[in-house]
Amino acid sequence: MRLRQIALVAEDLEASTDALCDVLGLGPGFQDPGVGEFGLENAVMPVGDTFLEVVSPARDGTTAGRLLQRRGGDGGYMVIVQSQDREADRKRVDALGVRVVWEVSLPDASAVHLHPRDVGAAILSFDWMDPVDSWRWGGPDWARHVQTDRCREIVGAELQADDPAALAARWAEVCGLSAREESPGVHRLDFDEGGFVRVHADRDGRGEGVSGLVIAAAEGAEQAIRSAAAKRGLVGPDGEIRIAGTRIGLA
Repeated sequence: MRLRQIALVAEDLEASTDALCDVLGLGPGFQDPGVGEFGLENAVMPVGDTFLEVVSPARDGTTAGRLLQRRGGDGGYMVIVQSQDREADRKRVDALGVRVVWEVSLPDASAVHLHPRDVGAAILSFDWMDPVDSWRWGGPDWARHVQTDRCREIVGAELQADDPAALAARWAEVCGLSAREESPGVHRLDFDEGGFVRVHADRDGRGEGVSGLVIAAAEGAEQAIRSAAAKRGLVGPDGEIRIAGTRIGLA
């Protein structure tokens, strides 16, 4: 398994996408017409060969719109993990009684979206690709738009919960992995092919959800990222960068 994509939800798709591209030095995003099925519009930006997506409700009554209301604004929405054994993953999910809210199977890609109430904090998706280094959701020309002057790849998703240990244990169970206590009160599970999920206590009073993501910055690029964020007023008094209601950590 490998962490391959993180999706954020935002009221203003254009403004959030513009901020992310400007601060992180990302290329233009792919707008996938397929998300119209969910009442959404989106942009998917490559970060190396991982992907950062922003979705925004295009009509009333969407799951994304309800999340915006429940958490009081923009924030994390979805974590997508690339799997090499979709049959084993599906058997494990079914055995655990996790509901599937949407799935698709295509010649070059498949995806299984899991119910956030059965996993916790976010929609978790297990996706499979053929060839393995492709990524259908990034659009047909995503590789041409990769820009790595500032950011190399997404390496982590951060979740917050009232009970971090319990949430980390549940994610580990669903993913067929093990969780460990990284530091007091902070728990982590590592995917065997790259990336991790870190779970900590609720730090902003917004409740359980995706609180942040961790990006591997290019060598010597951290100052440029921080300067661009500061110019936009996106660095808080704690020194953390926040875009679309999400903490952007640099590694």
